[in-house]
Amino acid sequence: MSVEATSGTMRSYLDALTARGDFADYFTDDVSWTMVGSGQHLEGRGPVRDFLTWMHTQAFDAHPKVTTLVVGDGHAALEAEFVGSHTSEFLGIPATGRSVQVPYCVVYDLREDKIAALRAYIPMDLFTQQLK
Repeated sequence: MSVEATSGTMRSYLDALTARGDFADYFTDDVSWTMVGSGQHLEGRGPVRDFLTWMHTQAFDAHPKVTTLVVGDGHAALEAEFVGSHTSEFLGIPATGRSVQVPYCVVYDLREDKIAALRAYIPMDLFTQQLK
């Protein structure tokens, strides 16, 4: 997969994600999501889509604020901030309405113009600190 094709897929995916559109169209059927260091792992378009939707629209009313996107041949790395307000239970903490701004990084593997794997590096302790 060329750098140009990878870049095009990633930009379209990020546009759909930030617009709360049908971002799962950019996933392979067997896409995987791994939260590095937490043991959390999901497989399949539906479970990964549902988790990301839950994070952005149910647990929080949030949008990613992209700061850096680095693209290679079939791979990409994203640096962003998770910005929003806490609207439902998260990490055992009932909805607080508080604002959060948590930096994170996701590394992507692409296959045939689709995202096949997402590996997220998220400092979960910052959520807890901002919600208490």
